[in-house]
Amino acid sequence: MKYDKNVYRSLMMITQFGLNMLVPIFACAFLGMFLDKKLGTSFFTVIFFFIGALAGFRNVYLFAKKIYQDKEKPDEKTKRNK
Repeated sequence: MKYDKNVYRSLMMITQFGLNMLVPIFACAFLGMFLDKKLGTSFFTVIFFFIGALAGFRNVYLFAKKIYQDKEKPDEKTKRNK
Protein backbone atom coordinates (compact mmCIF):
# COMPACT_ATOMS: atom_id res chain seq x y z
CA MET A 1 0.00 0.00 0.00
CA LYS A 2 1.30 3.37 -0.97
CA TYR A 3 0.40 6.22 1.33
CA ASP A 4 -0.20 9.69 0.01
CA LYS A 5 2.29 12.25 1.32
CA ASN A 6 -0.41 14.93 1.28
CA VAL A 7 -2.33 13.07 3.99
CA TYR A 8 0.72 13.06 6.25
CA ARG A 9 1.41 16.73 5.51
CA SER A 10 -2.19 17.61 6.39
CA LEU A 11 -2.01 15.68 9.66
CA MET A 12 1.29 17.37 10.47
CA MET A 13 -0.19 20.82 9.83
CA ILE A 14 -3.25 20.09 11.99
CA THR A 15 -0.99 18.90 14.80
CA GLN A 16 1.22 21.96 14.41
CA PHE A 17 -1.81 24.27 14.60
CA GLY A 18 -2.93 22.57 17.81
CA LEU A 19 0.49 22.76 19.41
CA ASN A 20 0.95 26.38 18.35
CA MET A 21 -2.32 27.18 20.11
CA LEU A 22 -2.18 25.00 23.22
CA VAL A 23 1.43 25.35 24.39
CA PRO A 24 1.31 29.13 25.04
CA ILE A 25 -2.09 28.85 26.73
CA PHE A 26 -0.96 26.11 29.13
CA ALA A 27 2.42 27.69 29.79
CA CYS A 28 0.91 31.07 30.62
CA ALA A 29 -1.91 29.55 32.68
CA PHE A 30 0.58 27.53 34.76
CA LEU A 31 2.74 30.62 35.19
CA GLY A 32 -0.34 32.51 36.38
CA MET A 33 -1.23 29.74 38.83
CA PHE A 34 2.35 29.71 40.12
CA LEU A 35 2.30 33.49 40.65
CA ASP A 36 -1.12 33.32 42.32
CA LYS A 37 0.12 30.65 44.71
CA LYS A 38 3.33 32.54 45.54
CA LEU A 39 1.71 35.96 45.92
CA GLY A 40 -1.59 34.83 47.45
CA THR A 41 -3.66 36.47 44.71
CA SER A 42 -6.36 35.08 42.44
CA PHE A 43 -6.22 37.09 39.23
CA PHE A 44 -2.90 36.29 37.56
CA THR A 45 -4.18 32.96 36.22
CA VAL A 46 -6.96 34.66 34.27
CA ILE A 47 -4.70 37.44 32.97
CA PHE A 48 -1.96 35.05 31.88
CA PHE A 49 -4.52 32.68 30.34
CA PHE A 50 -5.70 35.44 28.02
CA ILE A 51 -2.12 36.48 27.27
CA GLY A 52 -1.42 32.84 26.33
CA ALA A 53 -4.54 32.72 24.15
CA LEU A 54 -3.44 35.87 22.32
CA ALA A 55 0.05 34.42 21.85
CA GLY A 56 -1.47 31.17 20.56
CA PHE A 57 -3.67 33.00 18.06
CA ARG A 58 -0.62 34.96 16.91
CA ASN A 59 1.37 31.75 16.45
CA VAL A 60 -1.41 30.16 14.42
CA TYR A 61 -1.77 33.31 12.30
CA LEU A 62 1.96 33.43 11.54
CA PHE A 63 2.04 29.70 10.76
CA ALA A 64 -0.94 29.98 8.40
CA LYS A 65 0.59 33.04 6.76
CA LYS A 66 3.85 31.15 6.21
CA ILE A 67 2.03 28.18 4.68
CA TYR A 68 0.07 30.47 2.38
CA GLN A 69 3.23 32.29 1.26
CA ASP A 70 5.07 28.99 0.67
CA LYS A 71 2.27 27.81 -1.61
CA GLU A 72 2.46 31.04 -3.63
CA LYS A 73 6.22 30.84 -4.26
CA PRO A 74 6.15 28.21 -7.05
CA ASP A 75 3.51 30.25 -8.91
CA GLU A 76 5.62 33.38 -8.70
CA LYS A 77 8.62 31.52 -10.09
CA THR A 78 6.66 30.24 -13.08
CA LYS A 79 5.28 33.73 -13.78
CA ARG A 80 8.79 35.19 -13.83
CA ASN A 81 10.06 32.51 -16.23
CA LYS A 82 7.33 33.22 -18.80
